[in-house]
Amino acid sequence: MAKVFVGPRLRTLRSDRRLSQVDLAALLEISPSYLNQIEHNQRPLTVPVLLRLTELFGVDPEFFSTQDDTRLIADVREALAGERVPATAAADLVSASPEVARAVVALHRRYRAATEHTAVLAGAHQSAPAPYEQVRDFFYDRNNHIAQLDRAAEALADGTDPAELTLRRLAAHGVRVAAAESVRRHYDPETRVLSLSPRLLPAQRAFQLATQLALLEHDALLTELVDTAGLTDPQSRALTRLGLANYFAGALILPYTAFRTAAEDHRYDIDRLADLFGVGFETVCHRLSTLQRPRARGVPFSFVRVDRAGNISKRQSATGFHFTRAGGTCPLWNVYDAFTTPGRLLTQIAEMPDGRRYFWIARTVHHPPRRHGAIGRTFAIGLGCELRHAHRLVYADGHDLKRPATTPIGLGCKVCDRPACPQRAFPPTGDAAPADEHTSALTPYTAPP
Repeated sequence: MAKVFVGPRLRTLRSDRRLSQVDLAALLEISPSYLNQIEHNQRPLTVPVLLRLTELFGVDPEFFSTQDDTRLIADVREALAGERVPATAAADLVSASPEVARAVVALHRRYRAATEHTAVLAGAHQSAPAPYEQVRDFFYDRNNHIAQLDRAAEALADGTDPAELTLRRLAAHGVRVAAAESVRRHYDPETRVLSLSPRLLPAQRAFQLATQLALLEHDALLTELVDTAGLTDPQSRALTRLGLANYFAGALILPYTAFRTAAEDHRYDIDRLADLFGVGFETVCHRLSTLQRPRARGVPFSFVRVDRAGNISKRQSATGFHFTRAGGTCPLWNVYDAFTTPGRLLTQIAEMPDGRRYFWIARTVHHPPRRHGAIGRTFAIGLGCELRHAHRLVYADGHDLKRPATTPIGLGCKVCDRPACPQRAFPPTGDAAPADEHTSALTPYTAPP
């Protein structure tokens, strides 16, 4: 295998287990000096030592994979975007001291939250809703996989219709279900009446029933999971609880093992899976982005939902793909092309500035208005994975995956390293926009020749 240096991860693992270098070296049947060299990235990890480590600590080999560093490197580069830190320097920081790298990212997030709050107080009109961002970060930091809820939902699923199952469980709690036109879902704890909109489709109704069941049966677990995020703002905590309850609902409707098996059998054909499980295109895509159970992983996907204005209303990632928080995404990304061909599924092989390649599919979904004169909703759904996984997807048939034609995209203009992009909307953060009254460059925000 390629040389893999795992010093910081191994030191953290040993420290968490309260083992000295001498103790761990004895367990691994290697010398303390050899272990010390591995921990300081002076020697690579060998296959025999890797196997002993996974057996000793009960971790997957992926725990030591450098693939997981991609997201952290991207986060560090965005946090230091104004300083123009090269990718190699960010990678060196993550490799040598991931704890410091995460601290830099955390400080950057707090700085952005404080800046946005100050802007609101000063009367600014545009500010990202910090509580929603914290919820997104919660799932992003956990690779969009919550093992405890996934297993709890799968243990409950009995193969019957999810709506019937949840109705029985809710009835055991003394909950009565009623219809209400004014809300999608409302629960009154005093009367134990759960009101649901009669306009919900069967899959939507099952989802809302399962969400309420999670809030009732797994209240303590939801609170425990929220506590792990260190959130103090009441709205952020409430939104995270709801996000976790929704996660449970999705896992109950689409049980992990059955859904992953079907996904593999049908090569991740989204429409086929939607038909098999009686749910929509977006629901399947979202669930596919959560299949990261150790020793039973699906394709690691990133999932995104955007509107015509470029607003990202949902984003989750089990890959190294990084969603920028600096404002705006890349207009060359095929998720925006989807609006030009409604209902048609588009594919794209995109290459990031660091050379990493992703296979993306994108398609619009439309929610028609509830009555004449009302406004419907249209979104573009994007689902992407690293190119090395693309052969497992039915959508990759016909693409030359060994010598692919790629589209160069970036994290967003403000943090993108591609100076000659003709679609650039802003100069990189920290760079002054060149101005020469005598010359106009061929591409925006590049210095004249």
